[in-house]
Amino acid sequence: MPDPKTGELRGNRNLKRLRRISQSKQDEEIQRCLELGLEAAESINDRSISLFSRGHQPAFAGINTFMKMPYCEDVRKVGDYEAAFVGVPFDTGTTYRPGTRFGPQAVRRISAIYDGYSVDGGVDIFEELDICDAGDVFVIPGNIEKSFDQVSKAISHIYTSGAFPIICGGDHSLGYPNVRGIAPHIDGNVGIIHFDRHIDMQDMDMDERMHTTPWFWTSNNHESVEVHGSHRAHSHMHDVGLNNCPPKNLVQIGIGGWYGSRPGSQVANERGSSVMTMKDVEELGVHKAAEMALELAWKGAKAVYLSFDIDSIDPGFAPGTGTPEPGGFTPREALEMVRLIAREGLCGMEVVEV
Repeated sequence: MPDPKTGELRGNRNLKRLRRISQSKQDEEIQRCLELGLEAAESINDRSISLFSRGHQPAFAGINTFMKMPYCEDVRKVGDYEAAFVGVPFDTGTTYRPGTRFGPQAVRRISAIYDGYSVDGGVDIFEELDICDAGDVFVIPGNIEKSFDQVSKAISHIYTSGAFPIICGGDHSLGYPNVRGIAPHIDGNVGIIHFDRHIDMQDMDMDERMHTTPWFWTSNNHESVEVHGSHRAHSHMHDVGLNNCPPKNLVQIGIGGWYGSRPGSQVANERGSSVMTMKDVEELGVHKAAEMALELAWKGAKAVYLSFDIDSIDPGFAPGTGTPEPGGFTPREALEMVRLIAREGLCGMEVVEV
């Protein structure tokens, strides 16, 4: 917002800060591109251009990684970076439209247009953050259990190496193995802030752990529950005792619409998770809603994980998601809420159902 004393606009304040933002990494990249890609033809006046495309420019050329960041082919060295983008191209947990296994590829492709500097944010993430693309987890199409084991081990490796995991799905069943890769390494409770139009808390769907079930395990895995009229103990092969992810620290934002899942809603009610509908967000406003979500997720917790299902965005903006539900967030609302939530610090994040 404008400065209350001077009336100066945010954009103008950030433009003044630009001269204080280093461009040393940009200069280093130019030199690397010239060294590896050779000098351009003599007719090219801009001598920072190389003969072969080796850097961020041009956006339409080159080998795509996330935002054209370095590819960490040797994942034993992922800890050399502060953050790592990792794709999980898995959609066996989808119950409606498939195809989100191609999400990581699509995100990499479109992310090539971004150059790192934001006038709105007043930062250049290429200068301020060492980030790599760790590639994709090798998942097993058609086998949920083996894929989940692969995912949990991969995310655990990234997290324990010291890099912040930025996980791109893949369907939302991945919420479970993603958190399973992080939570055991945190000495205390983990809060989860979950953006979605769907509650995703039922025990089983079509007799399996699908993308409608990832948060079911956020309480004692050994209790018994009644599911569709049958009494069942939580002895399912996926249940491994994530007892530091209590439902009291699970905040679900944007829930609503007509694909409601009565079983999942019943579980949410019984376990006491916080369900913030789109109507709640509308009445509270995004800033108050984010403030409330942070308070609930962080209460007694040592870390918070962010799960963002792209179907929380209104399908007018994100029509390709697997289970579209009208009435969701605009991109501007969602970006502002994520900015406010991430400002307090996260242990990891995922974007799924792309």
